[in-house]
Amino acid sequence: MIELPVISEEATKRKKPDWLRVKLPIGKEYAKVRKLVDEHKLHTICESGNCPNMGECWGAGTATFMILGNVCTRSCSFCAVATGRPPEYDEDEPRRVAEAIRLMGVKHAVLTSVNRDELKDRGAEIWYQTVVKTKELSPETTIETLIPDVKSNWDALYRMISAGQEVVSHNMETVESLYRRVRPQAKYNRSLEQIKLTKEYGKRTKTGIMLGLGETKEEVYKAMDDLVAHGCDILTLGQYLQPTKMHIEVAEFIHPDLFDHYHEEGLRRGLKYVESGPLVRSSYHAERHVNV
Repeated sequence: MIELPVISEEATKRKKPDWLRVKLPIGKEYAKVRKLVDEHKLHTICESGNCPNMGECWGAGTATFMILGNVCTRSCSFCAVATGRPPEYDEDEPRRVAEAIRLMGVKHAVLTSVNRDELKDRGAEIWYQTVVKTKELSPETTIETLIPDVKSNWDALYRMISAGQEVVSHNMETVESLYRRVRPQAKYNRSLEQIKLTKEYGKRTKTGIMLGLGETKEEVYKAMDDLVAHGCDILTLGQYLQPTKMHIEVAEFIHPDLFDHYHEEGLRRGLKYVESGPLVRSSYHAERHVNV
């Protein structure tokens, strides 16, 4: 049974600090990306996940595309993506995504997806075809795939990561002690194993963790050590922001100075690259992570 988060009156009234203010998405390049996304009937995690950096990234002519629909089979208490039974997936989606990336002329593309636990292959074939077709139409474009938990279906994992992408990311999301509350259908050690197998396959590996959910410094340090031990190259750390009153509440707004500390600490503990800041999200500055 999934425990629903308890939303306190104090939490819903808590004011965001000044360092979490973002600019509204505007500008010619933003409008161009908006038009392409609509015309090709694509989903982006920028919109579905209420990303605070959408204006900056779309303004630069980049976006993170979400394949396999916009309904997830998981019910993580932090996530703004809709939960339920997804409709049939669109077999033409890989072509449409690849064509949009070509039209946008992006040098680095990020692909992610909802969880599709009801599919035997977890959506691996759509993943594979999307990367392959993107490389066919835009051979100079580098690609990061932010893949979901495959529930130990390692055949599905290997199909997902064998298409030629440069970076493979899988988000841990939080520290081990908070998994049951934050990711009730996931397992901390299983996600670590997925990262390890991805590294052993020969891929550059990446993960992301949200802060401000009630974790301690010691738990963040342990997560860093676990990631290094399992072959993770890149870590992103950002502030969790409560999407709606129905989602788990923010326990703490982490000060930028502490994010800076975690950046230095992660590098000291053996991570190759750490992107750490209040507004950092998984695909933020992803183009910098290709050659670390």
